[in-house]
Amino acid sequence: MDMGQLGSILPLILLVVVFYFLLIRPQRKRQQEAIRMQNSLTPGARVMTTTGLFGTVVAVDNEDVVLEVAPGVETRWVKAAIGRVVTPGDAPAGDEAASDEEGKNESEAAVDRNGDQDSSTKQS
Repeated sequence: MDMGQLGSILPLILLVVVFYFLLIRPQRKRQQEAIRMQNSLTPGARVMTTTGLFGTVVAVDNEDVVLEVAPGVETRWVKAAIGRVVTPGDAPAGDEAASDEEGKNESEAAVDRNGDQDSSTKQS
């Protein structure tokens, strides 16, 4: 092999090495961490699935996890569908909005009980 052939193959070899360190290796590391997290699930852990559903682990079988998504509502998922374990500080954004809506509905109900009318429903 002469220097001309080596000079044309060297950039290709460097490209493969760069792809390995920038793409392949980090992806493998993320996959291994995800598998480790999924295998360490225990009942009582609050999790979020890869589709964004929040739930609490009720039971762990071989490759399945039973999640309670609402009081008395349990669903079965494969472990690979668990995206992350949610810590208490990572409350879903929807929970705050839901409590705000409940507060609004309660105040509107109080207005209705008092006989007051909303300005938009008044007739001239």
